Amino acid sequence: MSDFFSNVVDFYSKSPLLAKNLAETVLIIVLLLVIRSLSVRLVYRNTEDRKIRLKWRKNLGYVTILVGLLSLGQIWFAELESLAVKELTKIAATFFGLLSAGLAIALKDPVSDLAGWLFIILRKPFEVGDRVQVGEVRGDIIDIRPFKFTLLEIGNWVDADQSTGRVIHIPNHSIFVEKLFNYTSDFQFIWNEIAIVLTFESDWKKAKKILLDIVIHRTKEMIEQAQLELDKASKSYLIEYRYLNPVIYTDVQDSGIRLTIRHLTHPRKRRNTSEQMWEDILDTFEEHVDIDFAYPTMRYFDHSSEGKVALHDKPDL
Repeated sequence: MSDFFSNVVDFYSKSPLLAKNLAETVLIIVLLLVIRSLSVRLVYRNTEDRKIRLKWRKNLGYVTILVGLLSLGQIWFAELESLAVKELTKIAATFFGLLSAGLAIALKDPVSDLAGWLFIILRKPFEVGDRVQVGEVRGDIIDIRPFKFTLLEIGNWVDADQSTGRVIHIPNHSIFVEKLFNYTSDFQFIWNEIAIVLTFESDWKKAKKILLDIVIHRTKEMIEQAQLELDKASKSYLIEYRYLNPVIYTDVQDSGIRLTIRHLTHPRKRRNTSEQMWEDILDTFEEHVDIDFAYPTMRYFDHSSEGKVALHDKPDL
């Protein structure tokens, strides 16, 4: 132990400036880590929301790195002030100009990723927790980093926008070249449609009233929430939905009369809402003998009795 302290004293006596810089560097790093740790604990103590916790932990990490770099830069490059500042400025300007041009060519995608990250952070086209579609890929945002963002995939071979379990990493520059759809930003609901085809002999007016009662019962609370969301969204976007209530549309198909339910639903509850409505429809229609589901039918043609052979068997007049 005595040898260690003697070496430290000897090092400090020979290089006092270097030893001072090292000591200040260690002190700053330890101080910043302690502050970040205490800040994260404070956030965790005041909220149980996982989304808020993740956002604060990541942002505190970025701030810690930035403050650390600035502080260490002042320590290690302070002695440059005694040099010819003007000459150094010219050399640095030339160097960084050439370096920037080289980076723009050689590191096009990483630089574009950083630009995309800044766009995501500042403009917020989506946040962690949002459900989005980028190009042909759909999923829930689970992480955003300087060079990529990560989705938990939905859809693909799984019906009704449910999770596949796959994690997809997408470079940030994709938001500049791909179409971006956000299911949950500002307005937290989407429109969904369910089509029911009845036979031409069915009492379609009664069926239409039954369907309207079912969909109103299942979406009443959603409509109230959607109205509040619409009021918020209208402050940022020109969204003009005159009616948020469900509607039943009527048209005719080859096999029968089609009644189409159009209603609001939450993007993550679309399949459950449709299932509940279908179960109500099946149970209710079973009680009415004058309402039947239609399906594609086929007519068989008996050629021997209805075709040319039967005509040939008739005597000539």
